[in-house]
Amino acid sequence: MEKKRFAVLMCAEDSEYVKKVYGGYSGVFVRMLAEEGETWDVYKVARGEFPEDHELLLYDGFVITGSCSDAHGNDTWVRDLLNLLDKLHSMNKRLLGICFGHQILGRALGGKVTRSPTGWDIGVRTITLTPSLPFSLSSLDLPSRLSIIECHRDEIRELPPKAEVIAWSEKTGIEMFKYGDHIMGIQGHPEYSKDILLHLIDRLIQGNCIKDAVGIQARERAALWDPDKEAWKRMCVKFLKGRL
Repeated sequence: MEKKRFAVLMCAEDSEYVKKVYGGYSGVFVRMLAEEGETWDVYKVARGEFPEDHELLLYDGFVITGSCSDAHGNDTWVRDLLNLLDKLHSMNKRLLGICFGHQILGRALGGKVTRSPTGWDIGVRTITLTPSLPFSLSSLDLPSRLSIIECHRDEIRELPPKAEVIAWSEKTGIEMFKYGDHIMGIQGHPEYSKDILLHLIDRLIQGNCIKDAVGIQARERAALWDPDKEAWKRMCVKFLKGRL
C-alpha cells in the first residue's frame, strides 16, 4: 500500500519560544495530524519556498497555516500562494486552511476577505456547526457546538460562489466553510494550546498590535473554557485524509 504524503504550507515565521518548545508551528501541525507511515513535508511559503509543479502530484493533501500577514494583501508570496491554491483546487487536492489559511482559501475561490468590523477575536470561543459538514465528517458524531482558540482580526466577509458555511459564532459569521468535499477552512486554531495562545497575546501586546486591556480580557476569556482539541483533531484528520 502506497504511503500517504502531505505538506504544510507555512505562512508564518516561528517565534523563538515556539521553536524551542514545540519545534516550530509546523511541528505543532504535524503532531496533531500525522500518523504512522505518513510523510510530511514543510514549505515556508512566506519566505518564497514553494513546491514545484511536478511535485504537486506527490501529495494527498495540503494544510495552509495561520500568518501575521493579511490574506487580503498583495505581497509577492501571497499572490504566489493564490496561484498555487488555484492549481491545487483544479487538481481536486484536499486542502485544509487554518485562520489565514481559511481566509486565503476563501479569497482564492472568489470570496472577499477584510478586517472584521468588530475587531480582534482573541481567546477561546464556542462555535456552532451547521448540518452541512463535509460528507467525510458525517460519521464523527460531533456535538453541534465546539470550543476553539481564536486569534484574528480579519475574516471572510463574503463566501465564494458554491461554498457553504458550516460553522458560525456570535462574533464571526463564517467560522468554517467547505467547497465541495475537498476544501475546508477553519477560522480558529484547532492546533493551538492555551500556552501558545498566551504566548501570542504577549507578542501582540509587545508589538503594539493590541492594547493591554484587550490582552487582559483575552487572558481572562482563555481561562474560562478549554478548547475541544480532541474533537478538532478528529475532524481535521478525517477531512484531510478523506476517510469515509
